[in-house]
Amino acid sequence: MKRQRLLGRLDSAWKDFEESYAGLSGSQLKIPRVTGEWSVRDIIAHVTWWEEEALKNLPVIRAGGASPRYSVTYGGIDAFNAMMTERRSGLSLAEVLRQHDEVHVRLVDYVAAAPEELFTRETRFLRRLRFDTYGHYPVHAGAIRAWRARTQSIAQ
Repeated sequence: MKRQRLLGRLDSAWKDFEESYAGLSGSQLKIPRVTGEWSVRDIIAHVTWWEEEALKNLPVIRAGGASPRYSVTYGGIDAFNAMMTERRSGLSLAEVLRQHDEVHVRLVDYVAAAPEELFTRETRFLRRLRFDTYGHYPVHAGAIRAWRARTQSIAQ
């Protein structure tokens, strides 16, 4: 996959994710149990910390290193997510949204500046990028849309 095509895919998935919660009020973004116990605010924070993980790990992968084994380091992905949920629980909605925007810009800038050879064939770099970003966003966009459909049908 060439870089420009990948950036287009990243942008499209990002916009779709953001559209999934567009128009919700601040109080609606904080309603729990959209996915498990998470609110939309929590999902936004979750997407952000996985983009941060990409920004932390992609340079390591580029240099020939390995991504962390979440099962060894944290007791698994679910344990990592629980730890990060707790760490981000005290952030205001405004802070979550600010981080969300800032981290995404940094990620796109990083990918845009990465060497073209990283995008010419399937690599650990591309797999990590896909898992943490454009392959990840649709999961949560779908969950938010399903929650909105459920809550809308209840309200009617």
